[in-house]
Amino acid sequence: MSSSPRFAGAVPLDALARPQSPSASPSGDGAGGQAAAGAPAAVIDVTETSFQQDVIDRSMSVPVVVDFWAAWCGPCKQLSPILEKLANADGGAWVLAKVDCDANPRLAAAAGVQGIPAVKAIWQGGIVGEFTGAVPEAEVRGWLDQLLDGTGAQRPAGADAAGAAGPPTLADDPAYVEAAAAFERGDYAAAESAYQAILAQTPNEPMAVGALAGVRLFARAEHLDPQAVRARAAAEPDDVDAQLAASDADMLEGRIGEAFQRLVSLVARSSGADRDRARVHLLGLFDAAGPDDPAIPPARAALSRALF
Repeated sequence: MSSSPRFAGAVPLDALARPQSPSASPSGDGAGGQAAAGAPAAVIDVTETSFQQDVIDRSMSVPVVVDFWAAWCGPCKQLSPILEKLANADGGAWVLAKVDCDANPRLAAAAGVQGIPAVKAIWQGGIVGEFTGAVPEAEVRGWLDQLLDGTGAQRPAGADAAGAAGPPTLADDPAYVEAAAAFERGDYAAAESAYQAILAQTPNEPMAVGALAGVRLFARAEHLDPQAVRARAAAEPDDVDAQLAASDADMLEGRIGEAFQRLVSLVARSSGADRDRARVHLLGLFDAAGPDDPAIPPARAALSRALF
């Protein structure tokens, strides 16, 4: 799951800026900055060398959303396709700049990235919004709409039609929009109630199940100090509360495999009510991660071995 998508006053990016190479094209055609036909690309790959031109300079005229990712990151594989889909659907109203953290660690460090996927909205040289973790499409859409409204960016004519191709999705349902909006503004009780109402109408609907688990996870863990809870968990390996809190902290930082393994190990060495608490908590984290997370199948197999 994620940190709450939010917007705030602009944070300058002076630490990331560097002089532009004399050979760089002022039209922004380096490092994937232009599509083959010459129109600005909606999705570009960015490196330390091209960051000044492709992100900071470009953000003076159009919002740039930077996706910090890595090939080994399971949640990144969930979020990146959503961002790419929405960038293309919006027809150049904003640019998605993808940064491979393994290849560009100094960029990630200078941007204050502590967990991935990390998404930061850049406008006129500063960070104006951000979130961390795999966020459902409906919430990403709402966050982007806020960004476009706040910066005055306009979708080109026909962009909405392109984005709406095909039948309406659950993310377009007013009930989902309301639930996602409640989560986005930090009203977790309202978001939980909204998703529960959806599930009362459509039991076991996967999107609502995952979103509800994510809301509950974030409500529990938003204010945890990850280092402190992990230190307590290391010092007290059989303290169930400590292990559950540490697994929640792991999830919010995108350390999904670690969260699962922590609880599988707890199930294996506990019994009775403690074992059941760990098992139920782990199943909730499976829901929050989403059915396609690659860490789930091995964790389910490990859980079965621990139980039986």
